[in-house]
Amino acid sequence: MGSSSTPIAVPAPRPVARRPEARPPRPSNVTLKVTMAVTGTVFALFVLVHMIGNLKVYTGAAHFDAYAHWLRTLAEPLLPYEGALWIFRVVLLLCLAAHIGASLVLIGRAHRAKGRFRRRGMGWRRLPATGMPVTGLVLLIFVVVHILDLTTGTKPVAAQGFESATEQTSPAYHNLVESLQRWPMALFYLAVMLLLGLHLVHGLWTLATDFGVTGRRTRRVWALAGMAFAAAVMLGNASIPIAVLAGGVG
Repeated sequence: MGSSSTPIAVPAPRPVARRPEARPPRPSNVTLKVTMAVTGTVFALFVLVHMIGNLKVYTGAAHFDAYAHWLRTLAEPLLPYEGALWIFRVVLLLCLAAHIGASLVLIGRAHRAKGRFRRRGMGWRRLPATGMPVTGLVLLIFVVVHILDLTTGTKPVAAQGFESATEQTSPAYHNLVESLQRWPMALFYLAVMLLLGLHLVHGLWTLATDFGVTGRRTRRVWALAGMAFAAAVMLGNASIPIAVLAGGVG
């Protein structure tokens, strides 16, 4: 007699529960770095043009005041008085908000990625990079002080002899000299220019990476150009309070 075999029921395999894949953070680090690179480029060009304009103080009060007045009447009558200046200010303010916002997000992500352990023995070469948030904060404070001092004339930041601009004249030379004749303001200005140079050196160097510049020779040339750019801006601006205190301007 043949024996009948009963089939053994094999239980169906249970579906393996897959962990949900971690979504990449939004905005991405690349987007944030490009944002900082673009806005940083805007600021670098601004401080260069601003420094060139400041150096007109060496041409005398009449030329410097005429230049300051020209900035306020630029593109008239197409734009109203100070219209072009306000366009520049709004663009710079938007760039500043984007630059600071992207920086804070990147710093927060970097700290979370490091966890409890911190790298040690990085050396002084990493000082410009690790000090970027500090120099950036000091520069932001300086911008506020600079506006209160030479734009709005707000006391006690501004000098006692501050004179407001009108639609006919601009006493920019007088206000600049009155401000920098004060030792605390002149020394503060000089210290900030040194920090600006450090900020520009590292900021311009990171542009090479953020914009995809490759090649050892190209990056070396970029680094030298960045240092020359930073030195020109720093020394050009720093010469003004020194000249005022020495009596060469005034």
